Amino acid sequence: MIKSLDKMVEKVLSLERKYRIAVAWAQDPNTLLAIQKAVASGFAEAIMIGNRKEIRQLCKSLSINPDSLNIVDSENEGKAAKEAVKLANTGQADIVMKALVGTDKFLKAVMDKENGMMIPGATLTYVCTIEIPAYHKLLFVTDTAVIPFPNLDQKVAMAEYAIDMANQFGVKRPKIALIGASEKMSRHFENSVDYAIMCKMADRKQIKNCIMDGPLDIFLACDKKSVAIKGVDTPINGDADILLFPSLESSNPFYKGLMLFGNGELAGLIRGTTKPVVVMSRSESEKSKYYCIALACLMA
Repeated sequence: MIKSLDKMVEKVLSLERKYRIAVAWAQDPNTLLAIQKAVASGFAEAIMIGNRKEIRQLCKSLSINPDSLNIVDSENEGKAAKEAVKLANTGQADIVMKALVGTDKFLKAVMDKENGMMIPGATLTYVCTIEIPAYHKLLFVTDTAVIPFPNLDQKVAMAEYAIDMANQFGVKRPKIALIGASEKMSRHFENSVDYAIMCKMADRKQIKNCIMDGPLDIFLACDKKSVAIKGVDTPINGDADILLFPSLESSNPFYKGLMLFGNGELAGLIRGTTKPVVVMSRSESEKSKYYCIALACLMA
């Protein structure tokens, strides 16, 4: 079982393969540093798409040899995103990564019906794993970046993608906590109904290879002492592997709070595409971007 993000990197290195990463609008310091580290580690080759002059100048200011990177000149961020997607679709890249390009323009290129990377009929969603000093293992979280208010079918897809990712880390039957404000079913929370259906689906193996319960609050999902204090009978028992959130408005602030105040580090990527797609906030650290690259290689 992979128990830390550094162990994940070790797993990728053990594959003894270099993955080609097309980076859209690449003149970003943290992205350049992360890419250079992945290249130096030996598991990546970089295709940096953006303003060639700015990329070369930035490389020199960061003590990176610009000649160690394949730089493709592009006149604007939209064209850079389309070029990155094109390289993936034509087999010239294994992974597509967002740098300074706006998320809306980047995802527009990824989701383009004719030239994008969507798997037909698939749900586009985001799954990440976070390493937090205060928690005893890696925590997978979905969806923190794409779907504002997922419906039942989208929640099921979110769960299945998260299970698949957890499996790649050696978690064979992950515990999934369906997160709410309370453990009590209530007509005031529409997600209660979806959660009840999903739990029954998991019981009947329609959602496979997991232990699922919800609604649960964060304490019941991740703190055994709270389970004992509240006296709630839940198979998750304060030991969740996966947290599935009901909305982007709840999940996004949660993960950013862990990063900012909990000293968390993250690795995440888009699911539902033909090849791994890395989408990160422009303010994410070099270290988290490096881990995202490694995760994409693991899932490629």
